[in-house]
Amino acid sequence: MANGMARKYGGQAILAGSITRNTWLPDKREFDVFVLFPEKMTKKQLEENGLRIGKAVIGKLKGEAKVDYAEHPYVTGLIGSISVDIVPCYKVASAEQIKSAVDRTPFHVQYIEKHLPQKLAPEVRLLKQFLKSNGMYGADAKTGGYSGYVCELLVIAYGSFLDVLRAATDWQVSQLIDIEKVYQKQDYPKVLGNFKSQALVLIDPTDRNRNTAAALSAYDFYKFKKCAKLFLDYPSEEMFFPKKMLPLTKQEMMQLQEQRVTEIVVVKFIPPKVVPDILWPQLRKLGERLQGILEETQYEFKVFGKDVFTDEKFIAAVLLEMEVGKLPNVQKRVGPSVFDKKDVENFLGKYKDIASAVYVENNNWVVETKRQFLTAGEKLQDSLKQPLDILLAKGVPNHLAERVANGFDIISGDAIMQVAERNQDFGIFLRKYFEKEKLA
Repeated sequence: MANGMARKYGGQAILAGSITRNTWLPDKREFDVFVLFPEKMTKKQLEENGLRIGKAVIGKLKGEAKVDYAEHPYVTGLIGSISVDIVPCYKVASAEQIKSAVDRTPFHVQYIEKHLPQKLAPEVRLLKQFLKSNGMYGADAKTGGYSGYVCELLVIAYGSFLDVLRAATDWQVSQLIDIEKVYQKQDYPKVLGNFKSQALVLIDPTDRNRNTAAALSAYDFYKFKKCAKLFLDYPSEEMFFPKKMLPLTKQEMMQLQEQRVTEIVVVKFIPPKVVPDILWPQLRKLGERLQGILEETQYEFKVFGKDVFTDEKFIAAVLLEMEVGKLPNVQKRVGPSVFDKKDVENFLGKYKDIASAVYVENNNWVVETKRQFLTAGEKLQDSLKQPLDILLAKGVPNHLAERVANGFDIISGDAIMQVAERNQDFGIFLRKYFEKEKLA
């Protein structure tokens, strides 16, 4: 049906995704249809025709269609209990000539169909299920794990699920895997220079300049190594099923606070209505920015740890664990040497009217002043309770800045656990933050 409609616009429809090579997981009831259009078509025409075809196909199948956004807008629909994505892309001569990331997909389909024999499909499913059960399956921004395509390539490279695990136990950070051997081994150091700070480099067989594992976080790289060794040493069916994790309780939180003697502060607001692959990176960037604001030299706060959470609907949060809950009322500022006459004049002039004490210590002028912000919450409140343009100027990501400008809460103590009691996923997030896995 989709192919017939695509031909009216000079296009061609193909089925993509794991369903085409029998490597899908039982609970993943979805498939992708890619509509390939000629390169001469403008981007606007491609998007309009893609949406027109997508909506028509979903409508004829009596499904519910909606438009989602990636590099191009595309149509996603629910037909019964099956999710269908209809994605427009350009038909290009090679993967190295793509105009957008989705243009690669047809080349991936062709490569896997040619190099992954049906007898290896169960091996891929085992690997996917193993990764999924341990929270490492998916190259989306939230997970930062192993994509389905990477799983298929790893099985092609090593031959079986168990052989992938055996190989993984020996991987070193920035491990390079070149299935098609497009690079000489003596060139590996230079190749890795093109993929800096990437934990695993798995060269795309259809595009030598692309790392298919670029989205993989260092955390999931080491976690997979650990899980692989654990399974090989102690094989267990349990590792193919997700471990049930309970939300952190109020009593546990109190015990943790007593043990750690730190202060937890959470900035909470309603998440913007954007796709997860935009929301999660912006949340992480906000976490970095808030840490930077708190640790500016003049404020003397120290962030021990941080993490971010969102259920993508009702709550977005940045957790900041502070080394000290409250700083002293008085703040000491060490100035220039008494022998730097010009700097001394500027320093003393700056604090002339606000210093409670001015003295010399180890040949440096020192002043004591009343501290402006005693707690991290006070400083965050001052920094975030600003108009949109100021928030953007401070480096708050655009979609989040719009939400924060409309209102936010800074909570600590019992208020954090009240949120956890209302939102189970937030309670589980707290447990994961405090009960980090030992990876080495």
